Amino acid sequence: QVQLVESGGGLVQAGGSLRLSCAASGRTFIGYAMGWFRQAPGKEREFVAGISRSIGSTYYADSVQGRFTISRDNARNTVYLQMNSLKPEDTAVYYCAADRNIVVARSGAGVDYWGKGTLVTVSS
Repeated sequence: QVQLVESGGGLVQAGGSLRLSCAASGRTFIGYAMGWFRQAPGKEREFVAGISRSIGSTYYADSVQGRFTISRDNARNTVYLQMNSLKPEDTAVYYCAADRNIVVARSGAGVDYWGKGTLVTVSS
């Protein structure tokens, strides 16, 4: 069993930055691919960023490419999402995901564990 706890959300003005953290319980963190997803009010959940379980390859949704950076610290069992140049359309609840596969699918299919989410609000 893996528990994921997100933190770092909040209110920020457009153009600002936030860093989200996701702390994972357990000793097998290194064996999981990790990802971030988000869900805006009235919309479906969407993929944001992922990082593979082995060499830490990263990949992003087109909407955040060049603005967001995902990283992981295996010693701290933590994955991060650095968000820069935030836009009002980035407003959403952001969820952390853990998957035993090499990568997290952009669809979210196969994700083994989800966090409860942290709210990011970007004001214009």
